[in-house]
Amino acid sequence: MGRGRVQLKRIENKVNRQVTFSKRRSGLLKKAHEISVLCDAEVALIVFSTKGKLYEYSSDTSMENILERYQRYSYAERAIMETDSESQGNWYGEYQDLKAKIEALQKCQRHLTGQQLDKLTLKELQQLEQQLDTALKKIRSRKNNTLLETIAELEKKKKALQAQNSHLERKLVEKNNAEASAQHHETEHHIEAQRSSLPILSLSGSSSISIGTYQATEPVVEEAEQQFPAQTSSVVIPPWMLRL
Repeated sequence: MGRGRVQLKRIENKVNRQVTFSKRRSGLLKKAHEISVLCDAEVALIVFSTKGKLYEYSSDTSMENILERYQRYSYAERAIMETDSESQGNWYGEYQDLKAKIEALQKCQRHLTGQQLDKLTLKELQQLEQQLDTALKKIRSRKNNTLLETIAELEKKKKALQAQNSHLERKLVEKNNAEASAQHHETEHHIEAQRSSLPILSLSGSSSISIGTYQATEPVVEEAEQQFPAQTSSVVIPPWMLRL
């Protein structure tokens, strides 16, 4: 004998109601998982018990992604179905959607900063931990890439400065060599000019004297004696000079 059709109405017995809720909830979650796997569909299931306890299932890694997609789809459908006379209501609906998104983002931000974690379930805490780990990996990877790029840029600047320093040193050495060579040539030119400006002394007769070369054929004294012969002097020496 088969089971009769169950009349759908609220179960008055509290214990039976709780047992039925547990059984139907498990079957509902199972069916949601089956349809998501068999049909490759995105499924989101949210159940609140009479005590306010949350039970959820999502085929995606995050329930927020499916809810955001639902909000976009429902808003687009409403925008197509609504007429121009209901534009004011559309604005109000958009305001409500944006307000809900802002509240969800603020709530997620507080969770990421470690605030208001008391109401999160174990699954939500695990998902939050996974998100933080993924974010930390991306941050570390980006930091390492930035450090490597900075080091490479500093190496390029170092090589450029070394090349510029070597070029300046070569120019300084060439300049010093050119100045030394010019000074040497100037000194030699000055010496030659001094040599060429010295006068040549000469004496008449057979004797001649010149700078750098001395020539003498006969003593100058003999020539002087020939020009000025000795003469006998008749000068009388005073007696007082003889006493000396």
